[in-house]
Amino acid sequence: MTTNPVTRIPTPTATSTTTDPVPPLLRLVWLASPALPIGAFSYSEGLEAAVEQGRVHDDASAGEWLSQQLRLLARGDLAAIAQGVAAWRAGDASTLRELARWLRMTRDGAEARLQSEQMGQSLLVWLRGQPMATPAQLALLVDCGEGRPVHHAFVMALALSTIDVPVEQALQAQAFGWAENQVQAALKAVPLGQTAGQRVLTRLAAEIPVAVAEAIATPPARRQLFAPMLSILAARHETQYSRLFRS
Repeated sequence: MTTNPVTRIPTPTATSTTTDPVPPLLRLVWLASPALPIGAFSYSEGLEAAVEQGRVHDDASAGEWLSQQLRLLARGDLAAIAQGVAAWRAGDASTLRELARWLRMTRDGAEARLQSEQMGQSLLVWLRGQPMATPAQLALLVDCGEGRPVHHAFVMALALSTIDVPVEQALQAQAFGWAENQVQAALKAVPLGQTAGQRVLTRLAAEIPVAVAEAIATPPARRQLFAPMLSILAARHETQYSRLFRS
């Protein structure tokens, strides 16, 4: 049996000397911050439609909804980011191309695809202005899009791969940033008060380490984003009469 050779790109590892003056911890906080200019605040990822349908109506139901979405994130995009970080650090272009295709094919619905592409392109613009990725890495990233915008998780994997931290910490920071954005969406859409929002965030923060461990343990063949009810709600959101969010 023959195997295809692994294509590699010249790339520094996360532990090599770089010109980045920002400490690793601050880079993690920055990449997880709601202030990162990628527009994450404008997406509810189906939550607004769930409120419209009466599935989410208070802090308890919001917490349960977001807990389920965290599990979906773990076996999907968080797993993809973990594998992408490893591939970027190894310079494994073949794996990166496969990962970019998987992310492109698994965006179920117009809103999810638009969100992932828009946030990915905005993050790429930001990344080009930071002393993190090499020109060769940025060129490969665009090439992996095969003429389409690259997706958010793919660009985030490159950004995180340049930071000298364990992948577990990188994913925990990303998951908490996602949770913050979703809780803020719940505050507006349900609506919830600040104290109720903090109760939801406390629940999610306690669940994030387990979700991250699951993401790291997920092999490429078991990544998946199968969530039919979420897809139905997302489709309904496209024609929802009154909307605060883009998804």
